[in-house]
Amino acid sequence: MVSSIGVTNARDQLGENSSQNYNFALISLTSLFFMWGLITCLNDILIPHLKNVFDLSYSQAMLIQFCFFGAYFLVSMPAGGVVKKIGYQKGIVLGLVIASIGCGLFYPAAFLHSYPVFLAALFVLASGITVLQVSANPYVSILGDEKTASSRLTMTQAFNSLGTTIAPFFGGILILGIASQSFESIEQQKMMQAQAVQMPYLLLALSLLVLAAVFAFIKLPQVSDSEINNKKSEGSAWQHKHLILGAVGIFVYVGAEVGIGSLLINFMALDNIAGLEESEAAHYLTYFWGGAMVGRFIGAAVMQKVDAGFVLFFNACCAILLLIVAIVASGSIAMWAVLLIGLCN
Repeated sequence: MVSSIGVTNARDQLGENSSQNYNFALISLTSLFFMWGLITCLNDILIPHLKNVFDLSYSQAMLIQFCFFGAYFLVSMPAGGVVKKIGYQKGIVLGLVIASIGCGLFYPAAFLHSYPVFLAALFVLASGITVLQVSANPYVSILGDEKTASSRLTMTQAFNSLGTTIAPFFGGILILGIASQSFESIEQQKMMQAQAVQMPYLLLALSLLVLAAVFAFIKLPQVSDSEINNKKSEGSAWQHKHLILGAVGIFVYVGAEVGIGSLLINFMALDNIAGLEESEAAHYLTYFWGGAMVGRFIGAAVMQKVDAGFVLFFNACCAILLLIVAIVASGSIAMWAVLLIGLCN
Protein backbone atom coordinates (compact mmCIF):
# COMPACT_ATOMS: atom_id res chain seq x y z
CA MET A 1 0.00 0.00 0.00
CA VAL A 2 1.15 3.51 -0.80
CA SER A 3 1.49 6.34 1.68
CA SER A 4 0.27 9.78 0.65
CA ILE A 5 3.68 11.35 1.32
CA GLY A 6 5.40 8.69 -0.72
CA VAL A 7 3.04 9.39 -3.62
CA THR A 8 3.77 13.12 -3.25
CA ASN A 9 7.52 12.49 -3.48
CA ALA A 10 7.06 10.39 -6.58
CA ARG A 11 4.83 13.05 -8.08
CA ASP A 12 7.48 15.69 -7.39
CA GLN A 13 10.11 13.55 -9.12
CA LEU A 14 7.87 13.19 -12.14
CA GLY A 15 7.23 16.91 -12.18
CA GLU A 16 10.95 17.62 -12.44
CA ASN A 17 10.95 16.15 -15.92
CA SER A 18 8.93 18.60 -18.01
CA SER A 19 9.32 16.42 -21.11
CA GLN A 20 6.98 13.80 -19.70
CA ASN A 21 3.57 14.03 -21.31
CA TYR A 22 0.99 13.42 -18.57
CA ASN A 23 -1.95 13.93 -20.91
CA PHE A 24 -0.77 11.21 -23.29
CA ALA A 25 -0.17 8.84 -20.37
CA LEU A 26 -3.63 9.51 -18.92
CA ILE A 27 -5.32 9.00 -22.29
CA SER A 28 -3.47 5.71 -22.74
CA LEU A 29 -4.42 4.53 -19.24
CA THR A 30 -8.04 5.55 -19.80
CA SER A 31 -8.29 2.93 -22.57
CA LEU A 32 -7.48 0.29 -19.95
CA PHE A 33 -10.22 1.49 -17.63
CA PHE A 34 -12.64 1.27 -20.56
CA MET A 35 -11.64 -2.29 -21.43
CA TRP A 36 -11.85 -3.76 -17.95
CA GLY A 37 -15.17 -1.98 -17.40
CA LEU A 38 -16.57 -3.65 -20.51
CA ILE A 39 -15.25 -7.08 -19.50
CA THR A 40 -16.45 -6.81 -15.90
CA CYS A 41 -19.97 -5.80 -16.93
CA LEU A 42 -20.23 -8.79 -19.28
CA ASN A 43 -20.51 -10.88 -16.11
CA ASP A 44 -24.00 -9.40 -15.68
CA ILE A 45 -24.85 -10.94 -19.06
CA LEU A 46 -23.14 -14.24 -18.28
CA ILE A 47 -25.06 -14.81 -15.03
CA PRO A 48 -28.57 -15.17 -16.55
CA HIS A 49 -27.11 -16.78 -19.69
CA LEU A 50 -25.15 -19.55 -17.95
CA LYS A 51 -27.94 -19.93 -15.39
CA ASN A 52 -30.18 -21.09 -18.23
CA VAL A 53 -27.50 -23.09 -20.06
CA PHE A 54 -26.55 -25.18 -17.02
CA ASP A 55 -29.90 -25.01 -15.15
CA LEU A 56 -28.27 -23.29 -12.17
CA SER A 57 -29.75 -21.94 -8.97
CA TYR A 58 -29.12 -18.28 -8.16
CA SER A 59 -26.45 -19.32 -5.66
CA GLN A 60 -24.67 -21.40 -8.30
CA ALA A 61 -24.99 -18.65 -10.91
CA MET A 62 -23.48 -16.09 -8.53
CA LEU A 63 -20.32 -18.23 -8.40
CA ILE A 64 -19.48 -16.27 -11.55
CA GLN A 65 -18.99 -13.12 -9.50
CA PHE A 66 -17.50 -15.07 -6.60
CA CYS A 67 -14.73 -16.47 -8.82
CA PHE A 68 -14.24 -13.16 -10.62
CA PHE A 69 -13.95 -10.92 -7.58
CA GLY A 70 -12.36 -13.68 -5.52
CA ALA A 71 -9.40 -13.25 -7.85
CA TYR A 72 -9.17 -9.61 -6.76
CA PHE A 73 -8.88 -10.77 -3.14
CA LEU A 74 -6.39 -13.58 -3.78
CA VAL A 75 -4.24 -12.03 -6.51
CA SER A 76 -3.99 -8.38 -5.48
CA MET A 77 -1.22 -8.86 -2.91
CA PRO A 78 0.97 -11.07 -5.17
CA ALA A 79 0.25 -8.69 -8.04
CA GLY A 80 1.54 -5.79 -5.94
CA GLY A 81 4.78 -7.67 -5.37
CA VAL A 82 5.17 -8.40 -9.09
CA VAL A 83 4.50 -4.78 -10.08
CA LYS A 84 7.00 -3.64 -7.47
CA LYS A 85 9.70 -5.70 -9.21
CA ILE A 86 8.89 -5.07 -12.89
CA GLY A 87 7.39 -1.56 -12.79
CA TYR A 88 3.98 -0.16 -13.70
CA GLN A 89 4.24 -0.25 -17.48
CA LYS A 90 5.41 -3.86 -17.61
CA GLY A 91 2.77 -4.68 -15.01
CA ILE A 92 0.11 -3.30 -17.35
CA VAL A 93 1.44 -5.45 -20.22
CA LEU A 94 1.48 -8.54 -17.99
CA GLY A 95 -2.08 -7.90 -16.83
CA LEU A 96 -3.32 -7.51 -20.39
CA VAL A 97 -1.68 -10.77 -21.47
CA ILE A 98 -3.14 -12.71 -18.54
CA ALA A 99 -6.60 -11.23 -19.16
CA SER A 100 -6.30 -12.18 -22.84
CA ILE A 101 -5.52 -15.78 -21.87
CA GLY A 102 -8.58 -15.80 -19.61
CA CYS A 103 -10.81 -14.61 -22.47
CA GLY A 104 -9.31 -17.26 -24.75
CA LEU A 105 -10.20 -19.99 -22.24
CA PHE A 106 -13.88 -19.31 -22.85
CA TYR A 107 -13.56 -21.12 -26.17
CA PRO A 108 -12.63 -24.55 -24.70
CA ALA A 109 -15.09 -23.95 -21.83
CA ALA A 110 -17.93 -23.61 -24.33
CA PHE A 111 -16.66 -26.51 -26.43
CA LEU A 112 -16.52 -28.79 -23.37
CA HIS A 113 -19.86 -27.42 -22.12
CA SER A 114 -18.33 -27.23 -18.64
CA TYR A 115 -19.39 -24.73 -16.00
CA PRO A 116 -16.26 -25.33 -13.83
CA VAL A 117 -14.06 -24.49 -16.84
CA PHE A 118 -16.06 -21.29 -17.36
CA LEU A 119 -15.39 -20.38 -13.72
CA ALA A 120 -11.67 -21.16 -14.12
CA ALA A 121 -11.54 -18.94 -17.22
CA LEU A 122 -13.21 -16.12 -15.28
CA PHE A 123 -10.67 -16.46 -12.47
CA VAL A 124 -7.75 -16.18 -14.92
CA LEU A 125 -9.40 -13.22 -16.65
CA ALA A 126 -10.02 -11.45 -13.34
CA SER A 127 -6.44 -12.14 -12.25
CA GLY A 128 -5.22 -10.23 -15.28
CA ILE A 129 -7.57 -7.33 -14.55
CA THR A 130 -6.35 -7.31 -10.95
CA VAL A 131 -2.77 -6.86 -12.14
CA LEU A 132 -4.01 -4.04 -14.39
CA GLN A 133 -5.73 -2.28 -11.51
CA VAL A 134 -2.73 -2.64 -9.20
CA SER A 135 -0.62 -1.07 -11.94
CA ALA A 136 -2.95 1.60 -13.33
CA ASN A 137 -4.78 3.05 -10.30
CA PRO A 138 -1.73 4.35 -8.36
CA TYR A 139 -0.14 5.38 -11.66
CA VAL A 140 -3.08 7.66 -12.47
CA SER A 141 -2.99 9.15 -8.96
CA ILE A 142 0.58 10.46 -9.34
CA LEU A 143 0.28 11.91 -12.86
CA GLY A 144 -0.65 15.41 -11.77
CA ASP A 145 -1.48 17.61 -8.79
CA GLU A 146 -2.09 15.75 -5.53
CA LYS A 147 -5.14 17.90 -4.76
CA THR A 148 -6.95 16.73 -7.88
CA ALA A 149 -5.98 13.04 -7.62
CA SER A 150 -9.51 12.02 -6.57
CA SER A 151 -10.99 13.97 -9.45
CA ARG A 152 -8.50 12.48 -11.91
CA LEU A 153 -9.22 8.92 -10.79
CA THR A 154 -12.95 9.56 -10.99
CA MET A 155 -12.55 10.87 -14.53
CA THR A 156 -10.67 7.77 -15.70
CA GLN A 157 -13.23 5.59 -13.93
CA ALA A 158 -15.93 7.41 -15.88
CA PHE A 159 -14.49 5.78 -18.99
CA ASN A 160 -14.55 2.52 -17.07
CA SER A 161 -18.29 3.16 -16.81
CA LEU A 162 -18.42 3.87 -20.55
CA GLY A 163 -17.23 0.29 -21.03
CA THR A 164 -19.92 -0.99 -18.65
CA THR A 165 -22.51 1.06 -20.55
CA ILE A 166 -21.61 -0.48 -23.91
CA ALA A 167 -21.26 -4.03 -22.57
CA PRO A 168 -25.01 -4.78 -22.17
CA PHE A 169 -25.62 -4.00 -25.87
CA PHE A 170 -22.57 -6.01 -26.87
CA GLY A 171 -23.53 -8.98 -24.70
CA GLY A 172 -27.28 -8.73 -25.21
CA ILE A 173 -26.98 -9.02 -28.99
CA LEU A 174 -24.11 -11.50 -29.27
CA ILE A 175 -24.82 -13.69 -26.23
CA LEU A 176 -28.40 -13.39 -24.95
CA GLY A 177 -29.80 -12.94 -28.46
CA ILE A 178 -29.17 -16.64 -29.16
CA ALA A 179 -31.84 -17.57 -26.60
CA SER A 180 -34.61 -16.22 -28.82
CA GLN A 181 -33.72 -18.55 -31.70
CA SER A 182 -35.50 -21.86 -32.31
CA PHE A 183 -33.72 -25.22 -32.14
CA GLU A 184 -34.59 -28.81 -32.93
CA SER A 185 -33.97 -30.06 -29.40
CA ILE A 186 -33.23 -28.83 -25.89
CA GLU A 187 -29.73 -30.34 -26.03
CA GLN A 188 -28.93 -28.47 -29.25
CA GLN A 189 -30.25 -25.25 -27.70
CA LYS A 190 -28.08 -25.66 -24.61
CA MET A 191 -24.99 -26.39 -26.71
CA MET A 192 -25.54 -23.41 -29.02
CA GLN A 193 -26.19 -21.13 -26.05
CA ALA A 194 -22.93 -22.21 -24.45
CA GLN A 195 -21.02 -21.62 -27.69
CA ALA A 196 -22.56 -18.14 -28.04
CA VAL A 197 -19.83 -16.78 -25.75
CA GLN A 198 -16.95 -18.04 -27.92
CA MET A 199 -16.80 -15.31 -30.55
CA PRO A 200 -17.32 -12.30 -28.22
CA TYR A 201 -14.57 -13.45 -25.86
CA LEU A 202 -12.20 -14.34 -28.70
CA LEU A 203 -12.63 -10.78 -29.97
CA LEU A 204 -11.88 -9.49 -26.47
CA ALA A 205 -8.79 -11.72 -26.25
CA LEU A 206 -7.49 -10.29 -29.52
CA SER A 207 -8.22 -6.71 -28.42
CA LEU A 208 -6.34 -7.23 -25.16
CA LEU A 209 -3.34 -8.65 -26.98
CA VAL A 210 -3.27 -5.61 -29.27
CA LEU A 211 -3.37 -3.32 -26.22
CA ALA A 212 -0.55 -5.33 -24.62
CA ALA A 213 1.57 -4.82 -27.73
CA VAL A 214 0.81 -1.09 -27.71
CA PHE A 215 1.74 -0.65 -24.04
CA ALA A 216 4.90 -2.70 -24.55
CA PHE A 217 6.26 -0.12 -27.00
CA ILE A 218 4.82 3.30 -26.10
CA LYS A 219 6.83 5.61 -23.84
CA LEU A 220 5.17 6.47 -20.53
CA PRO A 221 6.58 8.40 -17.55
CA GLN A 222 8.72 5.88 -15.69
CA VAL A 223 7.90 5.48 -12.01
CA SER A 224 9.17 2.55 -9.98
CA ASP A 225 7.59 1.32 -6.78
CA SER A 226 10.79 2.22 -4.93
CA GLU A 227 10.33 5.85 -6.01
CA ILE A 228 6.76 5.90 -4.72
CA ASN A 229 7.85 4.43 -1.40
CA ASN A 230 11.07 6.44 -1.06
CA LYS A 231 9.96 7.85 2.30
CA LYS A 232 11.03 5.69 5.22
CA SER A 233 7.68 5.65 7.00
CA GLU A 234 7.31 4.10 10.41
CA GLY A 235 4.69 1.52 11.34
CA SER A 236 2.37 -0.45 9.11
CA ALA A 237 -0.49 0.44 6.81
CA TRP A 238 -2.93 -0.76 9.49
CA GLN A 239 -2.06 2.31 11.58
CA HIS A 240 -3.59 4.66 9.00
CA LYS A 241 -7.25 5.07 10.01
CA HIS A 242 -8.48 6.57 6.74
CA LEU A 243 -6.75 3.87 4.72
CA ILE A 244 -8.57 1.16 6.69
CA LEU A 245 -11.92 2.95 6.44
CA GLY A 246 -11.34 3.48 2.73
CA ALA A 247 -10.71 -0.24 2.24
CA VAL A 248 -13.91 -1.08 4.14
CA GLY A 249 -15.79 1.50 2.05
CA ILE A 250 -14.58 -0.03 -1.21
CA PHE A 251 -15.45 -3.52 0.07
CA VAL A 252 -19.08 -2.74 0.85
CA TYR A 253 -19.50 -0.50 -2.20
CA VAL A 254 -18.27 -3.10 -4.69
CA GLY A 255 -20.47 -5.72 -3.03
CA ALA A 256 -23.53 -3.51 -3.43
CA GLU A 257 -22.74 -2.39 -6.98
CA VAL A 258 -21.92 -5.88 -8.23
CA GLY A 259 -24.84 -7.48 -6.39
CA ILE A 260 -27.34 -5.08 -7.95
CA GLY A 261 -25.85 -5.24 -11.46
CA SER A 262 -25.60 -9.03 -11.40
CA LEU A 263 -29.28 -9.60 -10.64
CA LEU A 264 -30.83 -6.68 -12.54
CA ILE A 265 -31.72 -8.74 -15.62
CA ASN A 266 -33.44 -11.40 -13.51
CA PHE A 267 -35.09 -8.65 -11.41
CA MET A 268 -36.58 -6.94 -14.46
CA ALA A 269 -37.76 -10.31 -15.79
CA LEU A 270 -40.05 -10.78 -12.77
CA ASP A 271 -43.75 -10.48 -13.60
CA ASN A 272 -44.41 -8.00 -10.77
CA ILE A 273 -41.58 -5.73 -11.96
CA ALA A 274 -41.43 -5.55 -15.77
CA GLY A 275 -41.73 -9.10 -17.16
CA LEU A 276 -39.02 -8.46 -19.76
CA GLU A 277 -37.19 -11.03 -21.88
CA GLU A 278 -33.54 -11.36 -20.90
CA SER A 279 -32.24 -9.91 -24.17
CA GLU A 280 -34.54 -6.87 -23.73
CA ALA A 281 -33.68 -6.46 -20.04
CA ALA A 282 -30.00 -6.36 -20.99
CA HIS A 283 -30.61 -3.10 -22.83
CA TYR A 284 -32.09 -1.54 -19.68
CA LEU A 285 -28.95 -2.60 -17.83
CA THR A 286 -27.25 0.11 -19.86
CA TYR A 287 -29.15 2.75 -17.87
CA PHE A 288 -27.69 1.44 -14.61
CA TRP A 289 -24.07 1.50 -15.83
CA GLY A 290 -24.66 4.57 -17.99
CA GLY A 291 -25.87 6.37 -14.88
CA ALA A 292 -22.59 5.48 -13.20
CA MET A 293 -20.72 6.95 -16.15
CA VAL A 294 -22.69 10.22 -16.02
CA GLY A 295 -22.37 10.35 -12.24
CA ARG A 296 -18.61 9.94 -12.41
CA PHE A 297 -18.21 12.73 -14.95
CA ILE A 298 -20.31 14.95 -12.68
CA GLY A 299 -18.36 13.77 -9.64
CA ALA A 300 -15.03 14.51 -11.28
CA ALA A 301 -16.13 18.12 -11.74
CA VAL A 302 -17.85 18.47 -8.35
CA MET A 303 -14.83 17.16 -6.43
CA GLN A 304 -12.73 19.95 -7.85
CA LYS A 305 -14.65 22.19 -5.40
CA VAL A 306 -16.43 19.89 -2.90
CA ASP A 307 -14.80 17.57 -0.36
CA ALA A 308 -14.71 13.98 -1.63
CA GLY A 309 -15.93 12.64 1.73
CA PHE A 310 -19.11 14.71 1.58
CA VAL A 311 -19.76 13.65 -2.03
CA LEU A 312 -19.44 10.02 -0.93
CA PHE A 313 -21.84 10.53 1.99
CA PHE A 314 -24.46 12.31 -0.13
CA ASN A 315 -24.50 9.70 -2.89
CA ALA A 316 -24.53 6.79 -0.44
CA CYS A 317 -27.65 8.23 1.22
CA CYS A 318 -29.37 8.66 -2.15
CA ALA A 319 -28.54 5.08 -3.13
CA ILE A 320 -29.97 3.75 0.14
CA LEU A 321 -33.24 5.64 -0.36
CA LEU A 322 -33.59 4.38 -3.94
CA LEU A 323 -32.93 0.81 -2.84
CA ILE A 324 -35.64 1.07 -0.17
CA VAL A 325 -38.09 2.29 -2.84
CA ALA A 326 -37.16 -0.70 -5.03
CA ILE A 327 -37.83 -3.09 -2.13
CA VAL A 328 -41.23 -1.76 -1.11
CA ALA A 329 -42.55 -0.79 -4.58
CA SER A 330 -43.28 -2.81 -7.71
CA GLY A 331 -43.66 -2.33 -11.46
CA SER A 332 -41.88 0.48 -13.26
CA ILE A 333 -41.32 2.45 -10.02
CA ALA A 334 -39.20 -0.35 -8.55
CA MET A 335 -37.38 -0.92 -11.82
CA TRP A 336 -36.39 2.71 -12.33
CA ALA A 337 -35.47 3.16 -8.68
CA VAL A 338 -32.91 0.37 -9.02
CA LEU A 339 -31.61 1.73 -12.31
CA LEU A 340 -31.17 5.22 -10.83
CA ILE A 341 -28.82 3.80 -8.19
CA GLY A 342 -26.26 3.68 -10.98
CA LEU A 343 -26.22 7.49 -11.06
CA CYS A 344 -25.26 7.52 -7.36
CA ASN A 345 -22.48 5.02 -7.99
